[in-house]
Amino acid sequence: MLSLTQLDGMYHLDQAHSSISWVARHAGIAKVRGTFESFHGWALIDGTEPEHSALLVSVKASSINSRDANRDGHLRSPDFFDVGRYPAITFVGTEFRVLDEGNVEVGGDLTIRDVTKPVLVAFEYEGGSTDPFGNERIGFTGSTTVSRAEFGLTWNAMLETGGVLVGDAVKLEFEVSAIKQADAPH
Repeated sequence: MLSLTQLDGMYHLDQAHSSISWVARHAGIAKVRGTFESFHGWALIDGTEPEHSALLVSVKASSINSRDANRDGHLRSPDFFDVGRYPAITFVGTEFRVLDEGNVEVGGDLTIRDVTKPVLVAFEYEGGSTDPFGNERIGFTGSTTVSRAEFGLTWNAMLETGGVLVGDAVKLEFEVSAIKQADAPH
């Protein structure tokens, strides 16, 4: 298995074997989980000099799926993601730090509703392998927590008990399988 510092090249996110999910507190007593069903991305990885790496992920905001059609409609509305005006959520990785052989931190800019904020995502390297079709794959799992209010997602409703319907903290979770792209001819 290749170590983090041995990774080198262009990798495309394999949407069929990856997931981007979220968790938010609901009514102060439960967690609601959901996913984004449509996304794409790539990473240019230089394991020996991580500062030369690059990452871009783009999520189709309207692909949000919380397993409840009414809630999903509300999440797509101007109260939340306003997908008619802001169709994409993007993350651009700008800082890469290998912590050890199994962990890396990626700092970058998360943009939601045309509001860009710096975030830090902690990733665990799950390893690499060659699949039965000859593709070199690598895997990562990661997460970060963001404040939805910082991105203009401020809609809420007061509860009789004095709390709010939707918590501010949203945990983003990533399960990533990426495929190395063939080197371009010189």
